[in-house]
Amino acid sequence: MTGLGRNRDYRLLWTGQVVSEAGFSTTTIAFPLLVLALTGSAAQSGLVLGAVAVAQLVAGLPAGALVDRWHRKRIMLGCEAVQAVAAACLVLALFWQVAGVWLLVAVAVVMGLCRALFEPAEEASLPRLVAEEQVPAAVAMNAARTSAGQLSGTALGGFLFALGRLVPFAFDVVAHVFAFVSLLFVRLPDRPDRQAADRPPAHLGREIAEGLRWVWQQRPLRVTVLCVVSLNLLFSAYYLVIIVLANDRGVPSGEIGVMAAMLGAGGILGALAAPYLHRRLSPYLTIIGVFWALTVLTPLAVFVHNGYLLGALFAAIAFLPPAANTTISTYQLLFTPDHLRGRLGGVLGVTGGLAAALGPALGGWLIELLPGPAAVLTCTAAIAAVTLLTTFSGTLRGFPAAAELRELEETPGP
Repeated sequence: MTGLGRNRDYRLLWTGQVVSEAGFSTTTIAFPLLVLALTGSAAQSGLVLGAVAVAQLVAGLPAGALVDRWHRKRIMLGCEAVQAVAAACLVLALFWQVAGVWLLVAVAVVMGLCRALFEPAEEASLPRLVAEEQVPAAVAMNAARTSAGQLSGTALGGFLFALGRLVPFAFDVVAHVFAFVSLLFVRLPDRPDRQAADRPPAHLGREIAEGLRWVWQQRPLRVTVLCVVSLNLLFSAYYLVIIVLANDRGVPSGEIGVMAAMLGAGGILGALAAPYLHRRLSPYLTIIGVFWALTVLTPLAVFVHNGYLLGALFAAIAFLPPAANTTISTYQLLFTPDHLRGRLGGVLGVTGGLAAALGPALGGWLIELLPGPAAVLTCTAAIAAVTLLTTFSGTLRGFPAAAELRELEETPGP
């Protein structure tokens, strides 16, 4: 991490985005509270929160193509500025007491669209912002940043809303302004293909199709995307099953909140340890190690009835995935040519978003169909099946060592 600490531009970007993430997470908690205060309707609360996710999913693939077409730093600056303006409009509407549900939906859609553009723009810029040997550490620190922002924002959201309905959204304005100013001072090296990128391409749809073909035709990319999607899907289902199981066993709501916090803490610690594990373990061992750890740890919830012990189990489960994510993301970034990295980010955002959305639905279906322990073991069985597939995958066995990954940016291949 020492080299990253000396990298002024990465430090500015990271600091601005941890504050921006906290602002976004604050609004994520405040949105349903505000809708309930205005209308008393839980359904409309879900509509507002769902608007963020739907907008991000719908815009994901076109956004990735636009990231490869436009100047990436300007995209990031624009996203922060637009989110600040949208949140400020909501603050003013609340101050004048004219805010309605459809205004909240519009603001949520703007936030979703901005995230759909910002995330692939930042990911695609990473190999140009830090030295190639620092890409794994930067990927891990970004994951830690996201978890830290979510934890702090979640804790802040309820507290700030208690101070006043508009306070969380005012904080979000300040957070995005801070991130915008930080980004202004980031010196992002220009892309080698800027002139080609500045010429308007013939058709956005063809660009999207080119990105999809690239990910699908490169077997290592295809296999790693499937690994990430399956992990997100099954763990999202497992998470909901455990929360419902804990509630059915009479675990107090306060302890359930601690469980969720310990999951986040485990993720942060795992992200901090990820660069070390990435250097010490082969990519194959890192990836299959995560799946084997989940296969061993997930069924233990059947025998644990204490909320704090379940939280410790959550923390242990969350500790290793960041190492696999670091290995996979580093490979994907350095393997993919610069002019396709935005579209790679768009594909990853859409597939990850779908998995995150479908996972809770799968978990809810399992808990309705089966008793709690049986639902846990069903999730474990699915994870075990994926574990066996990854263990015997020739593609994963053939992944290059950490030192070889840095050569991929100059010599991408199938």
